[in-house]
Amino acid sequence: MSKLRHWLWLSSRGSAPGMYSARLLEHFGSPSAAYFAGEQEYAQLPDLPSKVRQALLDKDLSGAEKILRDCERLGVSLLTIQDAAYPERLRQLDTAPCVLYLRGRLPQMDEEAAVAIVGARKASPYGVMAAGKLSLDLSRQGALVVSGSARGIDTAALRGALRAGRPVVSVLGNGVDVVYPAENRGLYDDIAAAGALVSEYPPGTPPLGEHFPVRNRLIAGLSLGVLVVEGSERSGSLITARWALEQNRDVFAIPGNIDNILSQGPNRLIRQGEAKLVQEAWDILSEYEALYPAKLHPRAPLPPKAERDRLTPPPRQQKTKRPKPAQPPVSQETEEKQAMVIDLTRDSEALTDDEAALLRALQGGVTLTPDDLTERTGIPARRVLSALTMLQVRQLVLEGVGRRFYTEVILKE
Repeated sequence: MSKLRHWLWLSSRGSAPGMYSARLLEHFGSPSAAYFAGEQEYAQLPDLPSKVRQALLDKDLSGAEKILRDCERLGVSLLTIQDAAYPERLRQLDTAPCVLYLRGRLPQMDEEAAVAIVGARKASPYGVMAAGKLSLDLSRQGALVVSGSARGIDTAALRGALRAGRPVVSVLGNGVDVVYPAENRGLYDDIAAAGALVSEYPPGTPPLGEHFPVRNRLIAGLSLGVLVVEGSERSGSLITARWALEQNRDVFAIPGNIDNILSQGPNRLIRQGEAKLVQEAWDILSEYEALYPAKLHPRAPLPPKAERDRLTPPPRQQKTKRPKPAQPPVSQETEEKQAMVIDLTRDSEALTDDEAALLRALQGGVTLTPDDLTERTGIPARRVLSALTMLQVRQLVLEGVGRRFYTEVILKE
């Protein structure tokens, strides 16, 4: 139990602890060693944000003990990165979280042909139809569908897979006990009954905007490939696709109308040769048939009426009104821009050293690739990619065509 408290302590250091826990474990060897280390030992990891280093100096275990009590009360299970059941696909990532929280039963992910489906929250009717149909067909042909739980594409994809009678996995940017959006309470229950809700955030964590782009690395990491259905060029779907490419996962995309802003993301991925064009589920699964011959089998599409019957939600029944449980405050996902001027002379802790170096290199209206930034700053590529992601979360850096990054922030030093 004492060791488990150290795992939970380590997993909750800083604002995005999962991004750094694998690095800390690699350096110290165990969460207990990290817990008993001192300031001088933490200083040996200069690539850690100062806020994370400061959080490591807080040795109070009461937060970890509360997490344990909450998990027991809510029936939430835990997986540490050293547990045999922890997915190997995630364990291989440099940014693997050291603890996962589960509601339901996680399939043996490394034995599944897992395909992630992502897309816009404010999806078009076409996007919702395509996500539901492809998810249904993917599941019928033996795949395991992975997604978030947002409105729009995520919800359509999860419902489509569940209508095939197959398990699904939903990766959340909040605690597994927090329903977001609120209308998906029934969907949460269905997912937990058939598969698993997964999060790196402990119970009670609200769905804060900065959690979702960080969460997207886990959606990609659990999967063999990511299917982008709809999304603008600055959407979270494109962040997930970028994580997939960096993790050597496959990317697929559904083409859309050239005058639809929600088609910009998938069309761009196809145009740049970063995604395979998809028209039907087997376009994806044919890539993995040789790896999973016992699981994946092409099947004829359902007749149109049978497909409509499966994908059309049942009519809502009138229910007696009852008080709604209180919901944590919700913030929009990375939609509000930070201030366009960062003055490091006034706030030296506003950026990590890596983030400041990247913004410094991007001053003057230049656009640079991650390789360019690695060369200009001398920062290792892995750290450049991590810092870019955190800067994108705060919308301090934007991604343009050809994976070239730029900033509209003025940096004062």
